[in-house]
Amino acid sequence: MTVKNTLSHLRNRQGLSAKRLAEWVGVQRQTIYAMEAGTYVPNTLIALRLAQVLGVKVEDLFSLEGSVPAVSATREVDLLPLEGHLQPGQPLQLCRVQRRVVGVPSMPVPAYLPAADAVLVKRKAAKVLIQPFVIDQEYGRRLLIAGCDPGISVLGRHLKNAGIELVTASCSSSKALDLLKQKQIHVAGSHLRDEATGESNLPAVRKLFPTRSVTVVNFAVWEEGIVVAQGNRKQIRKVEDLARKNLRLINREAGAGSRLLLDATLRRLGRKSSEINGYDQIAYGHIPAAWHVHSGQADYCIATRAAARVFGLDFLPLVSERFDLVIPKQHAELAAAQILLETLNRAAFQRELELLGGYDTTQTGKLLA
Repeated sequence: MTVKNTLSHLRNRQGLSAKRLAEWVGVQRQTIYAMEAGTYVPNTLIALRLAQVLGVKVEDLFSLEGSVPAVSATREVDLLPLEGHLQPGQPLQLCRVQRRVVGVPSMPVPAYLPAADAVLVKRKAAKVLIQPFVIDQEYGRRLLIAGCDPGISVLGRHLKNAGIELVTASCSSSKALDLLKQKQIHVAGSHLRDEATGESNLPAVRKLFPTRSVTVVNFAVWEEGIVVAQGNRKQIRKVEDLARKNLRLINREAGAGSRLLLDATLRRLGRKSSEINGYDQIAYGHIPAAWHVHSGQADYCIATRAAARVFGLDFLPLVSERFDLVIPKQHAELAAAQILLETLNRAAFQRELELLGGYDTTQTGKLLA
């Protein structure tokens, strides 16, 4: 397969000379001509700068020419006979066993020892003494991202293919933005909905960060709502049902977007948090909250459709929200961050996010601020 481009067409359509475009992108005029002729394929940074200057996506500039296997075709495989009833949309892993391809239900709750680089020896206030597994290990190809979207794991898998490792810190949107404000992470993920305007994230970002000091890019649009047991045996049909005494909630921590949505819903209904059975019971993250419903420890939670799907739970949508990534300008210039931005615009990443989590990727990769 070869790379084809529309650079000449887009440049001429905007009335730009090759010399002017080269100056804005930071390359030689001959490089622009070479790209247009197809004799030079640019690196990630140049491709992103070209797309930014021309106001288009990277896919609008460059694409693969040749036969690409169909990605939406379905096929039959053998299902590994484990306990539990699978629902459409639940994730599977595939493995060939002799002549058969076997589908294995993939559960998001870790059943193995976690990935780690060291163990804690002693805590010293804000510092910790550690014992690393590898001496003098370099971490330059890593990005530290904080947030609560389960879809970040999909991004991590795609970045790993590009040689970038994503280190994730699971926490609420408010906590993630606070960590970014304190310059302790590279990227913050947020889904904070402004109750007055209905706008996602930008009002909160404007309050915390100086103008033009951060880049805000859309990760995806998701549905957030009420997650209930498979079959909805408790007959939860509308938000008014949440105050029923025979129902148990598993809530999210203060500052989480899900908790803010629940609180706003209760205020609209004229209900108090004290009327909600389980309001003070906390799960840290969408997946842990949905797991409590799956295991029968709670009757419902407020979480994303993606969290419900991985356990085969029923879902009652309440709102559609943007989950955005907030990146300080100095971090956005890192090579690893540039690859992250490029990955957001890749069709393969967006397709997996849509199929696995039910996300809307129409705005994925779009720069919002």
